[in-house]
Amino acid sequence: MQPAAPTGRVWPRLAWLAALACGTLLAACAGNPTVLTDIRYDLGSQAGGSEQAVPAAPGRKPVLKVLAVVAPPPLDNDGILYRMDADSQRTARYANSRWTMSPARLLTERLRTSLGAQMTVLSGADSVQAPMLKIELYEFEQVFESPTQSAGVLAARATLMQGGRVLAQRTFVTRAPASTPDAAGGVRALQAASDDFAKQLGAWVSTQTLAGAT
Repeated sequence: MQPAAPTGRVWPRLAWLAALACGTLLAACAGNPTVLTDIRYDLGSQAGGSEQAVPAAPGRKPVLKVLAVVAPPPLDNDGILYRMDADSQRTARYANSRWTMSPARLLTERLRTSLGAQMTVLSGADSVQAPMLKIELYEFEQVFESPTQSAGVLAARATLMQGGRVLAQRTFVTRAPASTPDAAGGVRALQAASDDFAKQLGAWVSTQTLAGAT
């Protein structure tokens, strides 16, 4: 007896997976028909540079320790994640396309650079007493709504602390449409979502009262 054929939403998911795998394979083989080479991506240069940052008040810049972004294991490696639809509980990684480092580390660098335009940023590995910003990254992936439409989605929680006390906390969710339904399109969308997050985070931090460093 032959097994029953897939039904319901299984066929569309199989089709999407096959299309993504085929597209990634063709891109990897374009330069060399026999060798598959990983394509590496980062978050690129900050869109608009420091012009997007909220300007600091005249005088001495406030001091802020921006801790390394914390992320679960799927976001603490160099894989580029995608999800076949918003309701799915399963993610997958692109073959032959990777980040230059984990999304958590890439976002740490991006946020320190962005926030550094409006305040003095420290990494936290020193004895200076100053407010600390902790970022917990929950989602950083390309979400497909259909075989041709997808978006880069970032979700994170920011906690501002000082002296063991929580000063403020906020959850951010940013998303940007992907121009193409592949790894390159997903990366560009996640770059835009990261820029939006950095801008929103900077605006939020600027509204908080930060005590001076000692």
